[in-house]
Amino acid sequence: MRFVKGHGTENDFVILPDPDGVLDLTPEAVARLCDRRAGIGADGVLRVVRTKATEHEADAEWFMDYRNADGSVAEMCGNGIRVFARYLVDAGLAAPGEWDVATRAGLRRVTLGASGDVSVDMGLPELLGYGEASLAGTTFQGRRVSVGNPHLACRVDEPVAALDLSRAPGFDPAAFPEGVNVEFFRTVGDRHVEMRVYERGSGETRSCGTGTVAVAAAAALGTPGTSEWTVDVPGGRVTVTLDGESAFLRGPAVLVAEGETRPGWG
Repeated sequence: MRFVKGHGTENDFVILPDPDGVLDLTPEAVARLCDRRAGIGADGVLRVVRTKATEHEADAEWFMDYRNADGSVAEMCGNGIRVFARYLVDAGLAAPGEWDVATRAGLRRVTLGASGDVSVDMGLPELLGYGEASLAGTTFQGRRVSVGNPHLACRVDEPVAALDLSRAPGFDPAAFPEGVNVEFFRTVGDRHVEMRVYERGSGETRSCGTGTVAVAAAAALGTPGTSEWTVDVPGGRVTVTLDGESAFLRGPAVLVAEGETRPGWG
C-alpha cells in the first residue's frame, strides 16, 4: 500500500490513497498500520476514496473514510479532515479554495490555500445535557456534546497536565452506547482553554479536533453572539469560532513523509 504520514497538532494519521475504492481495509490491517512499534504508527487511518466508489451518497467528490487506531470506524475527525484536505491539494487532486468533503457525519466544508492552516466548518455542536466521567477514583461532571461523534467535556480546576490518562476514564455506557471521547479542560484566559483527551479506539492523543469543538461549545455556554476560542492541546493550538449556527475549526495540517509498505508485510 502507498501511504502518506501527516498530523494536525500532533494528532497523526496514515493516509491511504485509494481513489477507486479497491483496498480491502480490514480492522486488523488498520491496527497493524497504526501500531507504533510494528507498523507505521498513528492515531488513525484516513482512506482517500472517491465518493462514487463508496456506498455513500453525497454531493462531494471525495469521501474521508476514517478509522481509529484499533480498526474501529469513526464518524468524524476534525484534525483528520484538515490533513485529508491538505493531502488532496498537495497531491493535485483538489484545488486550493473552498469545497466539501463527505464523511460519515455528513458533508464538511473545508477552506485552505496552497499552504498554511486549514479551516473546516464542523456544523453546529449539539449540547445533550450532563454526564459524568471517573478517573483515578475521582468523578468529574461534564457536558455531553455531539460534533457528529460523541463527546463528554469535563471542566477541571487543576492544570490538565496533572491528570493521569494512562487508563480510559469510566463513563455510563447507557448514556454512550457507542463509546465516547472524554475531554478535560481548564480555563486559562479570556476565551482560552487548555485540554487533554482520551479518544475511544485510540487512547490519549496529542489532540482531537472534534474534541476541541466540543470543549469550546461547553466553555461558551452563556456567551452571547459570535465567539472565538483558543484551545491549547499537548500537540499545539487551534481556534474554534462559534457563531450560533456552526463551529469553525482552524489549525495546522502537516504532511511529513510518504512511501509504501513492503511486500508481505503484515
